[in-house]
Amino acid sequence: MIYFDNAATGGFKPDSVISAAASAMKFGANPGRSGHKLSLACLERVYACRKLLCSFFGGYSYERVAFTKNCSEALNIAISGVLKEGDKVVTTVAEHNSVLRPLEFLKSRGVQVDYAPLTDEGEFDHDKLISLVTADTRAVIITLASNVTGASPDIALIRKKIPADTLLICDGAQACGHVAINMKNSGIDALAVAGHKGMCGIQGSGALLFSDRVNPAPVLFGGTGSESFNLNMPDFYPDRLESGTLAYPAIVSLGEGVLYLQQHMKSAAQKVVSMTEYLIDGLAKIKGVKIYSQPNPYGIVALGLDNMESEIAAYRLSEEFAICVRGGLHCAPLMHKALNSEGLIRASISGFNSMNECSQFLQAIKKLAAES
Repeated sequence: MIYFDNAATGGFKPDSVISAAASAMKFGANPGRSGHKLSLACLERVYACRKLLCSFFGGYSYERVAFTKNCSEALNIAISGVLKEGDKVVTTVAEHNSVLRPLEFLKSRGVQVDYAPLTDEGEFDHDKLISLVTADTRAVIITLASNVTGASPDIALIRKKIPADTLLICDGAQACGHVAINMKNSGIDALAVAGHKGMCGIQGSGALLFSDRVNPAPVLFGGTGSESFNLNMPDFYPDRLESGTLAYPAIVSLGEGVLYLQQHMKSAAQKVVSMTEYLIDGLAKIKGVKIYSQPNPYGIVALGLDNMESEIAAYRLSEEFAICVRGGLHCAPLMHKALNSEGLIRASISGFNSMNECSQFLQAIKKLAAES
């Protein structure tokens, strides 16, 4: 089986990640919920993972690293926990539903949302986005890499051109673990992280990192192990955002993922760029194929076939060629509308894939495209 669906979830994990998660499941306690040695040892491990993530992303403080079950939860906290009636927001048509749906809900609560378009080439239109931002814009919310095409915005330019008081909230689902991200240097106020994609963690891992300019209200309420007499959520972070039992195996897997990336991220990114270039060059030679991606370090290659719907092509790639890709809208409806697409085939590769697998994918696409 060739796994080219890494943008949905990473198909291959480093041995250290698997070992850490397995060990946590075999012999783990509830971190910080009890006073015995095992609970405290697990709490210390969680604390170490917070510090790792904060350092890895150039965060503001480890207390402002809240663990979540995925990037969607992190984005919901960053959006619904921060915005209020009367706030103005600028986002883009390239966003995932994890951004679009919370904003759509908040529109009914009096939040104003403007959507920046793409350029004719399918890239982020920085000039248009910046022109939509005014002095009273509360936040710009933007993905660091499109999950459909792999296109990425110039975050440094956006931060430089928008008002200093405007928050910059970033969806890092597709970018984290593939490229270096430094929140302080880039002026990112909130970064939502998916642990199970480029970060090499297992499913159920994610995080929200945020600056002292962002003070999210909780979107979930429950036990924290702290201030238990208080019927309100604690007023300090990360406890304020972490109700209920933490997903300890997922968290330690994410910590091991960071350690792995500290050694391998740069070389993996170079390999991924080479493979996306190889795929795009090969696809360009196949009649009946339209390509929607440029070479990128996120491993995303989007294409369409003139003779076949994307969902059917994805099914046939799985059944006939043992190749896993994703067809359809990829939970990004406005992006597909902007691309005049009703669904695309998305091959998403990682540093664990190979050129030989890319060659097999090209041969399979060539056979499907040749059908009358």
